[in-house]
Amino acid sequence: MDSVERPNWAPVDIDLGRPSIARVYDYWLGGAHNFAIDRAVGDKVLADVPILRNVILNHRAFLRRAVRYLLAQGIRQFLDLGSGIPTVGNVHEIAQAVDPDAKIVYVDIDPVAVAHSRAILTGNESVNVLQTDVRDARGVLKSPEVQDLLDFDQPIAVLMIALLHFVPDTDDPHGIVAAYRDALPHGSYLAVSHAGYEDGEWNPAWDDARGTYNRGVSEMTYRRKHEVEALFDGFALVDPGVARLPLWHPESPDDVDEGAARFLGFGAVGRKS
Repeated sequence: MDSVERPNWAPVDIDLGRPSIARVYDYWLGGAHNFAIDRAVGDKVLADVPILRNVILNHRAFLRRAVRYLLAQGIRQFLDLGSGIPTVGNVHEIAQAVDPDAKIVYVDIDPVAVAHSRAILTGNESVNVLQTDVRDARGVLKSPEVQDLLDFDQPIAVLMIALLHFVPDTDDPHGIVAAYRDALPHGSYLAVSHAGYEDGEWNPAWDDARGTYNRGVSEMTYRRKHEVEALFDGFALVDPGVARLPLWHPESPDDVDEGAARFLGFGAVGRKS
């Protein structure tokens, strides 16, 4: 029996007595789909890596800005890879506020994230949720969840937000991106946010923070700016190209503080011509 009362949004097959990384992320983002045990884990990691919450919030803020940019370009179809629990200003909320018919497919390998997603999105016929490994591009693209909802005769935006830094070089992130790119119609877009730094900028103190994160959450691979740019082979980068996350289309000057130019991560959007 669960030690906490099960709310109506929590799937019946989820063990509420065990922490979930997906729900920890939801907690860090200020969401409501988490429990005391998730918050305890989240607080422990933040005590060791206090800048982590700001980093995660910046990735989520980039997601919001990128989706709004894509909507302004006429995009109405989104494939969100490594989506986690879709709460707190996620893709369907932003897109369907502009166009209620906008279509979104969320993809994640985490069964807890997928179970919560399906429970939250019950009744939204313009959103599908797929549980699979996003590294299997063919499997994702040929799945009924994608094929039944997205129209490959029309542009699609593929979102890889805070995803590829969890894909080591041995898993060929360039090949993974290329497999999605090659399946997209012309006029489609790719949006990426990625942990990284400029050449010659590495601070040895970051190794400690990364080690703590790797042990407490998941293994991460930092990449340099030119390596992030290389992921956009076959896409034309939109202005301002690969930029520090806070500097990519900030919503207001107040969002850009003195640390923005040194932020440990990049964001970019590219268009397939």
